[in-house]
Amino acid sequence: MKIKALIGSLLSLGLAAAGLAVAQAGRPQMPVRDPHTPGFVHAIELPDGTVPPVNRNGNFILGPTHPAAPELHPASDVPRGSVCEFTMRSADSKLYPGVAQDPGTFNRIDPQHPDRMLVTTHPAPYVRTVTVYRPAGYQAGVAAPLLVGADGPDRMLFPILDALIAEGKIPALVFVSIGNGGGDAQGSERGLEYDTMSGRYAEFVQQEVLPAAASHCDVRFTRNPEGRATMGGSSGGSAALAMAWFHPEWYRRVLTYSGTYVNQQWPWNPDSPHGAWEFHEHWIAAAPKKPLRLWLEVGDRDLYNPNAMHDGMHDWVEANERMARVLAAKGYACQFVFARNAGHVDRSVREQTLPEALTWLWRGYKAAGSSTATGGMGSMRPSSTR
Repeated sequence: MKIKALIGSLLSLGLAAAGLAVAQAGRPQMPVRDPHTPGFVHAIELPDGTVPPVNRNGNFILGPTHPAAPELHPASDVPRGSVCEFTMRSADSKLYPGVAQDPGTFNRIDPQHPDRMLVTTHPAPYVRTVTVYRPAGYQAGVAAPLLVGADGPDRMLFPILDALIAEGKIPALVFVSIGNGGGDAQGSERGLEYDTMSGRYAEFVQQEVLPAAASHCDVRFTRNPEGRATMGGSSGGSAALAMAWFHPEWYRRVLTYSGTYVNQQWPWNPDSPHGAWEFHEHWIAAAPKKPLRLWLEVGDRDLYNPNAMHDGMHDWVEANERMARVLAAKGYACQFVFARNAGHVDRSVREQTLPEALTWLWRGYKAAGSSTATGGMGSMRPSSTR
């Protein structure tokens, strides 16, 4: 959707109501977007309360009701995985020694370049938590499939992984859920890690996090990139894609909720002048097709221009719609979900869709020595039987 059309829709929704939301909640109310807006991708409207079929690529629209999937509460006889947790300090990192915004420096626009922010920073130490899920029956020393998650610990996944592994819908994987280094957006450690469009974060995980996980938790990871996946929400989602995009020799499967495919990178870089917006603006279309499989979601009330940069590159819905379009045009295996009645990285949508998303994500994976691939044919199912 063009920016003028979106401004018109904002006015039609009523700015008075948005102002009331600011006063009551301290944050602007996001406009409700219509998935059938001209320029948005064609998508299949699903019956309310159901999720997409796990054996189909394409674009889907969730109804406004988001009942939790039964996998969030596995039966008592489902084998449970174990969890190991440890911390990592900035002083021990060669790639991320720690940074934070100086007070009062956020939301200053560069007068010479309105698509950039002027942010000053200072060194700032951090301690991050890394949480490692090991599947039931995992044998120490076995190289397992790997799922890396941002903004950890994401404990919602543990029972879902238990259930899906027991059902044979996904492989018996190790999940490494990594806490960020703190703060948000430009000038923060989290922003530096997640919004920088390069292979640096993937290299941090490969060189520092995974060896630490192996040492602390006695786990090993497959070197087969088909058996390695990334996931995240918001800027953690753009980081998940960057990990696979810049290092497809390490990761081939990507799952994102409300991915921050917008112009939020800092410091500014001439190789990626519009940050993660470059994915759908230039990179995906221009680059040879990479061996990636991607599941993406966005909510109808997702973020729209939540800072002072009115550059036309800060609409999360438009960004994810553009991602779906360019990925399909390039022939990528992709499933895109537009969720009605959903905000940014909406918890109820995650509770409804994560089992289906993970099942779709791991379809076709065949472990070494196995004669069968994971991910049953499946069909569109209600997301709750309770």
